This record gives sequence, C-alpha cells and structure tokens, in this order.
Amino acid sequence: MASILNDKASGVKPTHFLASSDFTAEQFRFILDSAKALKNQWKTNPQTIHHVENRLMAMIFEKQSLRTRVSFETAFHELGGHASYLTKNDIEMGKRESIADTARVLSQWCTVIVARLNRHKDIEELAKWSSVPVVNALTDLEHPCQALADLQTIEEVFGNKKLKVAWVGDGNNVANSFAVTAARLGHEVVVCTPPGYECAEIVYQHPNVTQQYQPSKAVEGVQVVYTDVWVSMGQEVEAVERMNRFAKYQVDAALMAGAAPDAIFLHCLPAVRGLEVAPEVIDGPQSKVFDQSENRMHAQKALMKALLEGAI
Repeated sequence: MASILNDKASGVKPTHFLASSDFTAEQFRFILDSAKALKNQWKTNPQTIHHVENRLMAMIFEKQSLRTRVSFETAFHELGGHASYLTKNDIEMGKRESIADTARVLSQWCTVIVARLNRHKDIEELAKWSSVPVVNALTDLEHPCQALADLQTIEEVFGNKKLKVAWVGDGNNVANSFAVTAARLGHEVVVCTPPGYECAEIVYQHPNVTQQYQPSKAVEGVQVVYTDVWVSMGQEVEAVERMNRFAKYQVDAALMAGAAPDAIFLHCLPAVRGLEVAPEVIDGPQSKVFDQSENRMHAQKALMKALLEGAI
C-alpha cells in the first residue's frame, strides 16, 4: 500500500476522519478489528518500537485535554512517530495565520494532523487545504474518535451482536458521533434528551436512530446506557438553565434497573458525579468508563495506522 509520503508526492487526496458519517460500516469494522488485534498484541506480546523517519503528527488543540492528548501521543509513539503539540497560544490558527496557510505549512512536514477545535467548520477548512490526513479530536459537532473507543468497549463485552443502546442526556458532539457510529454498525440507538437538546439532524437520518424524551422508556431493555456532562466546555453561561432542564435525566441506579440485566454504563469522561450520573453507577460493577478511556489509545492507533498505510 502507498505511504502517505508517496501519496503527497503523487497528488492523491488523503482520507480524512472529520465526522462519523465520513466512514462506512466496512471501514468502521476494519478499524475496530484492527484495534482489537493491536490491543491484544500490546497486552500479551508487546513489540519493540522502531522510529519511522519523517513520521510526524501535528496536534492542534484549542481545548484542554487529558485522554485525547495522551492517547493520541501514545498511539503515535507506538507507531514509530513523533507528536508536536500546538495550543491556540502557540499558533492562533485563523487569527495570526489563516487556516489554509496553517494546513499547507504543516502538510509539508507532517504525515497526519490531529485537531481539537472549537468549531467544526474550522476542521473542515483545515482538511480542505491539507495534503495529509486530518483527524477530528473533537469539535462542537463531532467527537468521532471517542465513538471508535465506545464501540470497541461495547464489543469487548458483547462481541459483534446487534444491540439496543441508549444515549441519555445532552445531544452533544459525543452523542452525534456515538449514535451514527453505532447505527452504522447495525445497533438500535435510542437518543433521550430534553426537548430542544436533541442531536444534530444528520443523526436522525439513519433509520436505526429514534428520539425519546422519557429516560425510563428510553432505557427499557437496552444493553448500553451512555451519558455525558450536562455543561460542556464553552457552555458555562448556560449552566443554571441546563441543570434545571436535565435534572430528570440523571443516570442513577433506578434508571439502570430498567435496562437489561447485563447492561453496561458508558461515559466519555470527565464526569460530574451526582449530576449526570450517580456515584453508585459510574463507580459500580456495570461501569466500563475506564475501559473506554484505555481504548481511546488502541482505537486511535488503529485509525492512524490505517490512514498511514492507505488501508481505508
């Protein structure tokens, strides 16, 4: 398979991963199978890491991060590459220098660009001008790499069975990506939000996704219950209103009791115990939140490996 460096020289347009809707079920399947194999190797037969010349990942981060930054850096290191971390204080993309110029400059040195940006339209602009793959590490609309880790975690528990899963809470960027990815892989997805906080319109274009407003009905018989914070970064001015609107959407023991007996609980973290999730749930036996966290590295490693090898 052609390398990214060869693709740059030949003018072949790179594959980007900006939104979950960018990939087909077959592409998701390839990445998840690869992530499973890479994780098994990492745990049972770790390989010596060999440096790959000219393999550089530019990380443009406008938002704070723990899991996303460390998991991407670790994954790329395991692929023999080096990461360069750039905050908005370092480059002020779109102000000090245009997004187009930033993309073209970084494409001269890098084999992949990972961007965690405030606005989804900015990552689309970045990808438009980049001659190397651009990966979405979070925008206001999508968090597709999180969804890869979510589905990997689900499959570690249930295998490749088709399930019924529920998202309870804010129809945010994580919800958008999770719902689309799960639906494309054949799962039945119930999105449960307060009125006015639904997912993006594209989510409901999939026949496997339905909207519900009553949490107790949404979780009936589901194998997965997933939630996220009620107030994300940048929404602090809405905090009081959101607390009031979401008060009935907490995932507590009573709500989990309405799910299937073998149901698991997911949360992308960081979490606010006592708000969107009760402590007894997130810290209880049904919780898989730290498996999700670990799988960020394995799923992203599989994604970037596929991009670098031209496999997807």
